[in-house]
Amino acid sequence: MEKEIEKIKENIKNFHPKNLDDLETLKIFFLGKKKGIITNFMKNLKKIPLKERKFFGKIINELKKEIENKIKIFSSKHQYFNKNKKKEILFDPTLPGKAIEIGSIHPISIIKNRIIEIFIKIGFTYVDGPEIEDDWHNFTALNMPIDHPSRDMQDTFFIYKNPDILLRTHTSSVQIRYMKKHKPPFRVLSIGKVYRNETVSSHSNFMFHQAEVFYIDKKVSFSDLKQSIIYMINSLFGKKAKIRFRPSYFPFTEPSAEVDIYNVKNGEWLEIIGCGMIDPNVLNNVDIDSEIYSGFAFGIGIERLALMIYNIKDIRIYFNNDVRFLEQFKSEF
Repeated sequence: MEKEIEKIKENIKNFHPKNLDDLETLKIFFLGKKKGIITNFMKNLKKIPLKERKFFGKIINELKKEIENKIKIFSSKHQYFNKNKKKEILFDPTLPGKAIEIGSIHPISIIKNRIIEIFIKIGFTYVDGPEIEDDWHNFTALNMPIDHPSRDMQDTFFIYKNPDILLRTHTSSVQIRYMKKHKPPFRVLSIGKVYRNETVSSHSNFMFHQAEVFYIDKKVSFSDLKQSIIYMINSLFGKKAKIRFRPSYFPFTEPSAEVDIYNVKNGEWLEIIGCGMIDPNVLNNVDIDSEIYSGFAFGIGIERLALMIYNIKDIRIYFNNDVRFLEQFKSEF
C-alpha cells in the first residue's frame, strides 16, 4: 500500500489540467464514490491489521485533503480564467467610449468661495453654525426680546414651541455662538442657508444664502466697517463699482445702514448689504465688556450678488438643476 500511495502522490504532482473537464476527470479518478482510488483505499483499510490501520488511515486522509486542495486551486484558476475570457469576448475595442461629463461649480458656491478668499486675505476666520436654532441665539441675544416689534420684520419658520426651536432667519446667530466661546479681538466670517417666508425679487422664496462678517476689538469704528465693505465690493465688482450707504434700522446694530450698489445694466440701485456697529446690549449678552470693546457686523445675500455678477434674470433658476444653466460655469474651475 505504501508504494501505491507514493505513486499516487507523484501522479498528483505531475497532473496539470488544461480545462474544467480535465479537472472533473481528476476528481472522479481519485475521489469517485464507486471506483475512486481514495475511496477504495478507505474500503480496504479494514483488511489491514489493526496495528497498521491507524497509520495508513492517517496517510490516506492527508492524501485525500491534498487532492481536494489541489482540485480547489485548479477550479478557482479556471473559473477566473473563463469569467474574464467571457468579458474579453463581449468587449469590442472598436466601439467608441462613453463620454464623461465634466461637472461644474454652482454659481452660489463660486461666490461663496470668492468671499471666503477675500476675507481670509485680511485676517478673517471662516466658521459655521447650525441651521436649526433656539430663540435666544436667533433673537433674544441679538437685542430682540420676545415682545420686540423687530421680530415682525422676519416671518419665521418655527419647528416647535416652548422652547422655541426654529430655522435660523440669519447667520447672525453664528456671531452669538462664536462670541460666547471666544474672547476678543477676533474677525469672523460665516456663510450659510437662512430661512424666511418672504418674497425676494418678486419671486416666492423661503431660503437663501447669507454671509455674515463681524469684527470685535478695541476702538473699532464705523470707518473700519465702511472700508471693509468697500474692499469686498471692489474685489467682487472692480474699483469702478458705485455704492452708497443709507441710514437704516437693525435691532442688533447702532448706528445701522443699508448698502446699495448701482447696476449699470439696468440703471437701478440694488440693496445688497445690511450693516452697522454692534449694539452694546449684544456685546453684554455674550459677556463682552462694551465699555472696552466695540465692533461692526454686516450681512449680504449671496444670491443677489450672483444675480449681478452673472447677469441672471430669475432667482429661481438657482434651484432648478438645469444642466444647461450650470454648464455655463465650467470655466470657473
